[in-house]
Amino acid sequence: MSLFALSPRVLAVAAMTLLPMAAVAAEEIDLSPEQPGRIRVEKVQAAIDLLPPDYPWVTPGKLTVAAVPNRLPLAVYATDTKTPVGNEPDIAQLIADSLGLELELVAVAWADWPLGVESGKYDAAIHNITVTEERKEKFDFSTYRNDLLGFYVAKDSKITQIDDRTDIAGLNGAVSSGTNQEEILLRWIDENKAQGLPDTTVSYFDDEVVQDLALESGRIDFYLGPNATSAFKASKDGKIRLVGTLPGGFPNQADIGVVTRKGTGLAPAITAALNAQIQNGTYAKVLARWGLDSEAIPESRTNPPGLAKK
Repeated sequence: MSLFALSPRVLAVAAMTLLPMAAVAAEEIDLSPEQPGRIRVEKVQAAIDLLPPDYPWVTPGKLTVAAVPNRLPLAVYATDTKTPVGNEPDIAQLIADSLGLELELVAVAWADWPLGVESGKYDAAIHNITVTEERKEKFDFSTYRNDLLGFYVAKDSKITQIDDRTDIAGLNGAVSSGTNQEEILLRWIDENKAQGLPDTTVSYFDDEVVQDLALESGRIDFYLGPNATSAFKASKDGKIRLVGTLPGGFPNQADIGVVTRKGTGLAPAITAALNAQIQNGTYAKVLARWGLDSEAIPESRTNPPGLAKK
């Protein structure tokens, strides 16, 4: 399926995504741990009333959130090298304030958040986590952003566009392990093989800096990942460029959500908190602070249909 055969809504989102990124990149980025520009809000009693009275908080009075400081505009370490800052910590603060709780951010590796949330080590995880049917078996979701993926190549690459699976045949691409974009890429590779097309090599990198260098030097041909992070980088240093987009739940739009442990009853309260901030306009300001306003949603939902394995 060609990307350009997708719905006008998806294409509109794709077209708008790069615009706010350039504006953010052109401004001074505040990486101080104090975050004086972070948007704070008052309690939302209707959301607080939905909190389960017997919920076993990691620390009473606090919302303990796993964050993955790996790349702007989502989250990176502040100048103190220990405090996560970025859009995802701002979303966490918005929820904590709404629920009348103090925010406790815990920096974790991407691979560590599932077990941490499932075991009760963290109350929630917030870091560009796509709603999938498989994840919903263990976790509850409260959505807060549309999921959009991007194909990026080196600035001087001969690749001009990737608009369907045949365009990746014979190339060397990179993707993060355990993500929905990995599932999409591997599915495309299998379909290409069945059609007799050249194989696509998939590379994995634990270090984002090493991955960036591999892409910029041409050691890998493309990277498929969350468009927000790569668009931010592309607009900041101009070393990579966008050649195609996919909705995160390709071929349908997918949602990004706050993750909580299944069945604890915490998700409805978080959803209500997000909807209160969506309705009063504060949510839009939080996304705009990091150039993510084009990925805003009109309403938060608890456990909507998620990406399913094919």
